[in-house]
Amino acid sequence: MAHPEEPEQSTGGSEFTPPLGVELPRPEPQGSAFARPGTRTSPQLAHPAFTPPEGVPIVSLSKEAPWPDRMRTMLRMPVGERPAPEQPARRPEAEGGPPVPRVLDLTLRIGELLLAGGEGAEDVEAAMLGVAHAYGLGRVEPTVTFTLLGISYQPSLVDAPVTANRTVRRRATDYTRLAAVFRLINDITAADLTLEDAYRRLAEIRRNRHPYPGWLLTAAAGLLAGAASMLVGGGGPLVFAIAALGAMLGDRLAWLCAGRGLPEFYQFVAAAMPAAVMGVLIARFGQHLPGTSTLQASAVITGGLFALIPGRALVAAVQDGLTGFYITASARLLEVMYLFTGIVVGVTLILYAGVSLGAELDPDQVLRTYENPPVQLVASMVLSLAFAVLLQCERSVLVIAALNGGVAWTVYAALHQEKIGIGMSPVAATAVAAGLVGLFGQVLSRYRYASALPYVTAAIGPLLPGSATYFGLLGLTRGHLDQGFASLTKAAALALAVAIGVNLGGEVARLFITLPRGADQARRRAAAKRTRGF
Repeated sequence: MAHPEEPEQSTGGSEFTPPLGVELPRPEPQGSAFARPGTRTSPQLAHPAFTPPEGVPIVSLSKEAPWPDRMRTMLRMPVGERPAPEQPARRPEAEGGPPVPRVLDLTLRIGELLLAGGEGAEDVEAAMLGVAHAYGLGRVEPTVTFTLLGISYQPSLVDAPVTANRTVRRRATDYTRLAAVFRLINDITAADLTLEDAYRRLAEIRRNRHPYPGWLLTAAAGLLAGAASMLVGGGGPLVFAIAALGAMLGDRLAWLCAGRGLPEFYQFVAAAMPAAVMGVLIARFGQHLPGTSTLQASAVITGGLFALIPGRALVAAVQDGLTGFYITASARLLEVMYLFTGIVVGVTLILYAGVSLGAELDPDQVLRTYENPPVQLVASMVLSLAFAVLLQCERSVLVIAALNGGVAWTVYAALHQEKIGIGMSPVAATAVAAGLVGLFGQVLSRYRYASALPYVTAAIGPLLPGSATYFGLLGLTRGHLDQGFASLTKAAALALAVAIGVNLGGEVARLFITLPRGADQARRRAAAKRTRGF
């Protein structure tokens, strides 16, 4: 019987073992993926790591930068690359860690007031991020859309996130309240307020009444319309008074519709009608009144339109689109379109009825320009002042807003009018003037650590396309479709020029203008050291 052969004894090699006498080169030592670039893990040079363990260097701002700039820079970073906040030791709630639900609730309530007041989505997110960081919440991600605010906080990568949201049901234009909210955020980010004090201040802001009574707002609407009629060439005090009366009737009618719970679209339809009625009456029976003409009738209707064009919403919509918030920008633009459609419906119905009754409304008046610099300068300043009152600005802002509006019109006239200017196209001149308004507004807001809206929104009033809107509607009513669509297209171009110019001016101010070094600067600079990396 044959026995199986015994297996050969192992020599410790394999089929991949090189033959005896052959010496292979020594293998290069392997580097670590977590080693810093240029370090050595052995006497030989290791391969450098692609990403250092401390992270990629981030963009940092100087310590003198205000909180909106610092938070905006952090907002544009991925959440994993943002520097962690340092909890101030003097806050009593810091001993057991920040109370996450209450901090998130406070953050959402502050963001709600800002969004309802007309602030852009990026500015609202920056404010929410600043408040959360001030109370020690680092891994926070705020989200803002047109009507919904959300915020998510994740303590660490292994912990479940905590989320909360809040819906904005009502939008109220009150720039005095907006300024108070900005002062509250400044105090929070400067580590001057505990959580309880911040809640107390916020409750006081929400309870405060509007700074101006209803009758004064109605009078301001009339003053705005009268000044606008003078700006476009209305002439004498009679046209001023009639334009003011139409605007005040429209304002009261809109208040009545709002009290009945009608949507804002119908409020704009109702508010646009009285001014158009006044213009049609002047055109129909103007021969019985001294000093009236077709041009003055057009000025009456145009003055009423100046008080209704949603310039504030348009600027916010364009700002959101330029900063990448496309959903919110689309919603704001849709809101502007609906409000503008309400104005079109209200004015067109009255114009159609007036033309049917024999009113002499001439769309060819758009070809005639009115140039009277002294009168127009005063009218633009009065218009901006009335607009600031309608926006519920603080009393200390009214004079600044009026002066800024006068500067805006002066720049526009110097660029566009043939009598004193260089004959630039109205769209380009409007964009330049609006850019200067945005620049001045951003500078003033940075010097006062406040929102730029009170200084910007009222000042763009003289630049709004009231005349182009009216003549476009009149051309469509009279059947001059080519001229009507051309005027409406011009109105849209002027409105976009205003919005883009304001945004560009603000960005230029943020990029190239530094803050003043005053007595209050030391406190703010020290407070900025709470956030590492800035």
